[in-house]
Amino acid sequence: MLIEFTKRADGRTVLRCVRADGSVTWQRNDDQNALFFPLHDLTHYAVETELGFAQGFFGLIAKGWNIDETTGKTARGPLPNEALEVEYIVAAFSAERAGGADATAAEFNELAATFASAKEMPPPRPLSDEDLARVRTRFNEVAMKWRALAPGQTLQLVFPSLL
Repeated sequence: MLIEFTKRADGRTVLRCVRADGSVTWQRNDDQNALFFPLHDLTHYAVETELGFAQGFFGLIAKGWNIDETTGKTARGPLPNEALEVEYIVAAFSAERAGGADATAAEFNELAATFASAKEMPPPRPLSDEDLARVRTRFNEVAMKWRALAPGQTLQLVFPSLL
């Protein structure tokens, strides 16, 4: 699947996903969402590709879900447990970045488990320091490309279909 993140000249951002069958789903982000969602979605990309999740946000989209269906509150029904697991891991990475320091695997796993517990879900699978390093490296790589884009430019990424 081709994933496109576009910075628009008006400050908005657009996420567009083109599936292997040519079908498309997209979302425009305005205001604070234009600042938040690209980095959040790039974190999803790093987590899902580096850790091999097949049913996270981008995995579901690749399988035919539309972006607005990934809330778990549409006729499509609730999100698979793996998608929720990915959300807790992504939330932990976001909290780690907000704190300004990399967590150890033990600290990170505790943080992700706290997010899951708040939703009465089991903790996500434990991640090793090597897992965390791979995700951080991938995120930093794509986030630097995103930040370097001028208005009107698009960052294109490929989400592997064989996850």
